[in-house]
Amino acid sequence: MAMWNPWRGCKKCSAGCLHCYIHKGDMKRGVDTSIIEKTKDFLKPAERLKNGNYKMKSGIVYTCFSTDFLIEEADVWRNECWNMIKERQDCTFLFLTKRIERFASCVPDDWGDGYENVVVCCTVETQKNADKRLAVFESLPIKHKCITAQPLLERINIEPYLDNIELVVVGGESDTNARPLDYAWVLKIREQCIRKNVSFEFRQCGTHFIKDGKEYKLQTKDLCAQARKAGINFKA
Repeated sequence: MAMWNPWRGCKKCSAGCLHCYIHKGDMKRGVDTSIIEKTKDFLKPAERLKNGNYKMKSGIVYTCFSTDFLIEEADVWRNECWNMIKERQDCTFLFLTKRIERFASCVPDDWGDGYENVVVCCTVETQKNADKRLAVFESLPIKHKCITAQPLLERINIEPYLDNIELVVVGGESDTNARPLDYAWVLKIREQCIRKNVSFEFRQCGTHFIKDGKEYKLQTKDLCAQARKAGINFKA
């Protein structure tokens, strides 16, 4: 597993961005998150060792996890990234986006029905955003599609959009002022995935976690472990 952030910086564009960990981390370091700029790792997938082998190992590459791969300010750099992605057929590049409406204008000319080594995760957090983004997402030519409902902010119905989806990931918000995650919302999405035979993963609880009407405050370090203990993941 590798991480590739060809650029850094982002701009809040959605309800789920309110307590974004990127913005919080930058604020602590005195960095202006609104400045989108290339990083020293821009060419990482194509870099080679002296023996000619790639420096970055084969496997899953988590792409642009400190920004958005489809952000407007990166339009001038993205084609070069697509070229590196095509070059590295031994890697699977996975990215999340809240800007799925830009996808069709951001793919290369030879995209066709999608690259086999690209996984696109459309992020949703409310019913309004689910209806808006997933209606676009389901029509796009992408070989591997996932949905990420994290942070999940309310009960949502995504069942109408689950055709051709490989995985749905659900999680809560981790922040002192985090908005609550109700376990009932998580279970409803799980039920939808089981009915449509789509893999489901409960990635993390929220800092403020509601179960059976009772609210719990959890430590950030325990959020993922507590989600795993629930034992509700489903493999299609």
